[in-house]
Amino acid sequence: MSETVTSPILRTVLATQQAAFRAEGPVSAATRQARLQRVIDMLVKHNDALCAAMGDDFGGRSTVFSMMNDIAGSLGSLKHARDKLAQWMPDQARPSVAPFDNFGATAWVRYQPKGVVGIIGTWNAPVFTLLSPLASVLAAGNRAVLKPSEIAPRTAAALARAVAEFFAPEELAVVTGGPDVAAEFSGLPFNHLVFTGSTAVGKLIMKAAAENLVPVTLELGGKSPVLIGQSADIRNAAERIAVGKAMNSGQLCVSPDTVWVHASQLVPLLSGLQEFYSGLHPDVAHNPDVTPVVNERHFARIESYVADAGARGARVVMAGDWPSAEGVAARRMPLRIVVNPPAEAEISCHEIFGPALVVRSYSSLSEAVDQLNTGERPLALYYFGQDASEQQWVLDHTLSGGVSINDVTMHPALHDAPFGGVGASGMGHYHGHEGFLEFSHARAVYSHSAHDPRREWGMLPPYTEQFAQMIRGAVTP
Repeated sequence: MSETVTSPILRTVLATQQAAFRAEGPVSAATRQARLQRVIDMLVKHNDALCAAMGDDFGGRSTVFSMMNDIAGSLGSLKHARDKLAQWMPDQARPSVAPFDNFGATAWVRYQPKGVVGIIGTWNAPVFTLLSPLASVLAAGNRAVLKPSEIAPRTAAALARAVAEFFAPEELAVVTGGPDVAAEFSGLPFNHLVFTGSTAVGKLIMKAAAENLVPVTLELGGKSPVLIGQSADIRNAAERIAVGKAMNSGQLCVSPDTVWVHASQLVPLLSGLQEFYSGLHPDVAHNPDVTPVVNERHFARIESYVADAGARGARVVMAGDWPSAEGVAARRMPLRIVVNPPAEAEISCHEIFGPALVVRSYSSLSEAVDQLNTGERPLALYYFGQDASEQQWVLDHTLSGGVSINDVTMHPALHDAPFGGVGASGMGHYHGHEGFLEFSHARAVYSHSAHDPRREWGMLPPYTEQFAQMIRGAVTP
């Protein structure tokens, strides 16, 4: 069994894993499946302790949500990888080089593990953002070192204990510590590095990884928009947006951030959002289903966004009752809906990542899309509507990490489809076959035939005029 790994011996852990990886040689499907199964068994055994730790780190997050999002979500990724990896591993035959293929030359692509992968998780989904990418990492045959978020220290400690019970450190290890450890971690010569977090920190991670030319997978979030077409059922859209925004009190990387709706449907949308959000959370202060904002700094940040928008003349609508002083002290908040804030408002410029929502009215959907396309590409985009041609137009004229249609926050639950961002919202992906490919090296292999006709064909120096003419004849449009 291993102990919790801390910064001073981080380089030793990495070196030990890389040495073990080299000594192991080819990693069989059975070995990969066994490792994934051990992570599954670890989660099943320690799920209550992990959920309790997540609840303590948030100051009262619902066990049901933690179980659903972090435990069941991770298990889904792990089980899918376990059950499918044998189908992903075989070599892929490719066309060989003409004319040598006529003499028996062959070619194929071999998918091999890269080595040791570092995974830096985040606080809002402190188990899922480590173990869901780990599923793809282990399926590809790699070893891994996990760095949980220091904002969720109890979860980090609980996960370290669980991993130490099921894995030796040369196979899977956990590193605990603050930003200094994360900075050291990102500068180490891993064979691949995964980071989930903000765009600003993602740039620092990528810069540090570049020193060792370490490839990165970055999942960075962004201001995920919702586009509501005029053909949409407004009450249905309001309910699904309210449900998605209520999850973890908006503290999800794919939480809806800005909703665009036709001006004629603005009032019924606002009414629906208030009704359905209040129905989910009829009270706030003592409601265990309302996830607190994770700490005082983030609480103050969200409050400042809303206050700034109000000071600039934006209308602020509240869904749910404002809690008592006790509720505020517990960092539980209702949903504030900020209507048509100016472009320079703080809430317009930054990812909200909390229980607030921007709603903007448009006169034409193309106007809304034009506005979206002037900004950074988001991790998620949502469209509501029953007009198939409009739906296709939105997909053709926008770009985001992923899309959910007539719902929000659902596409990350697809275990057999890639999850990741584009541009400022990230790069690379995990989940499914694409996750396996992300953490594998695709190695081209060419096998020549026993007979080599190049000399008899005049293809080797000294070159003949006949061969020169043959090459020239191959230069065709």
